[in-house]
Amino acid sequence: MTADTPSVEDLLGRKVHDITLYEQALTHRSLLRGQPDSHLHSNERLEFLGDAVLGALVAEYLYRRYPRKTEGFLTRLRAKIVSGRALARAARELNLGTHILMSENMERVGGRDNATILADALEALIGAIYLDLGVDAAREFLKKTTLSELDLDALARRHDNHKSLLLEFVQARGWDQPVYRVTKEHGPSHDKRFDVEVEVCGKVQGTGSDRSKKGAEQQAAAEALQTLAEESSATP
Repeated sequence: MTADTPSVEDLLGRKVHDITLYEQALTHRSLLRGQPDSHLHSNERLEFLGDAVLGALVAEYLYRRYPRKTEGFLTRLRAKIVSGRALARAARELNLGTHILMSENMERVGGRDNATILADALEALIGAIYLDLGVDAAREFLKKTTLSELDLDALARRHDNHKSLLLEFVQARGWDQPVYRVTKEHGPSHDKRFDVEVEVCGKVQGTGSDRSKKGAEQQAAAEALQTLAEESSATP
């Protein structure tokens, strides 16, 4: 199974030059488990590059959009835009999950809609666009798929301490406090990533992945809040 040029060009909405970059960007490590030098062929290295490109382009966009705002404001807003949850949402809008190459086992356990896998693949895709087509193409892709869909002023005002909001949610219902667990640590020591899950009433309700435990916990709490809110609204 490989990524073909027509499907990639349809996904990006433009011609590409080096299809092998996009094939790598869309290859999850589960497909290569047990193979030597698998890190050279999965999307992990492109994800590293794409993360840096994404951060720089979002910073540039916000710098120009808000010429009178402080560094702290710009930093907080950028963090919201490039969070794993936000990137996974953008990836779902692109239907990116259908393009990712992964193992059958990973697909069976819901890998194509896994927030971490989707966010990582989107970052890797941005890295591939940057290498293949240049920074202007990466900037255009980012604006079209992510920035143009956001109400930045509303996002800036949004209260984002999801752990506090989740705690208030469970306390209002007389439930036990949420339990956070680190399920995995991966990546080199200088660029480590933490995977975290949060359990509410004995059931995992949210997961998160970030370069800090606190960030991963915030993502997990945000996902749990969304899940629990949907369950509450569906209950008669």
